[in-house]
Amino acid sequence: MSQRAQIDVRDLTRIAVFAAIIAVLGLPAPISVFGGAVPITAQTLGVMLAGAILGSWRGAAAVSTFLVLVAVGLPLLAGGHGGIGVFVGPTAGYLFGWIAGAFVTGAIVHTTIRAKTARPSSWRTALGCVVGGILVVYAIGIPVSAFVTGLPLPQMALGSLVFVPGDLIKAAVTTIVTLALWRAYPQAFGHRTTDVATRPAAASADTETSDTTRPDATHPDTTPAGVE
Repeated sequence: MSQRAQIDVRDLTRIAVFAAIIAVLGLPAPISVFGGAVPITAQTLGVMLAGAILGSWRGAAAVSTFLVLVAVGLPLLAGGHGGIGVFVGPTAGYLFGWIAGAFVTGAIVHTTIRAKTARPSSWRTALGCVVGGILVVYAIGIPVSAFVTGLPLPQMALGSLVFVPGDLIKAAVTTIVTLALWRAYPQAFGHRTTDVATRPAAASADTETSDTTRPDATHPDTTPAGVE
């Protein structure tokens, strides 16, 4: 089994925590703009955070876990909605887009973490949120919403522009939270990631230890010959 496919209790805990965060962000009432079929909610912030902090497949797993709970009837979506019916309504494409969006966000953000720097960069985190959390979600949500409502695709796309300012704010918030969390508690990003991040420090400590235990070449052995 590859390292990417490995999963343990800590992974499951992180996935469950972020599924709960997405649910909590559904408590504020949704805002319907101009009577649109798709409301503005805070839950897309949770989707961006899940991808940026957990990475691609863990982030997607957290969103999928949340949606499974919604599908079985728990009223976890903004406004207290739940049940299988929401997956055939106007917002269905956005819900499925959350999974892909979290995956793409995590893939972009964690490219830096897996690289030599071993830490998320601000510009890549923001890029991941915009591409994954906004563009990918819109690319899936808008066509499905247009199909369900029977509205022309250009009209639906134009109407969706009202979501852009709020989603850009969510991307900025996600970037700030992600970088702050890395500095305060990098273990939240996964123990394999933090192992890479702490490896240079461990290597430095090992080097210092070996230097202190190595015989000093500048002090020759002064033991008299024949004495042991």
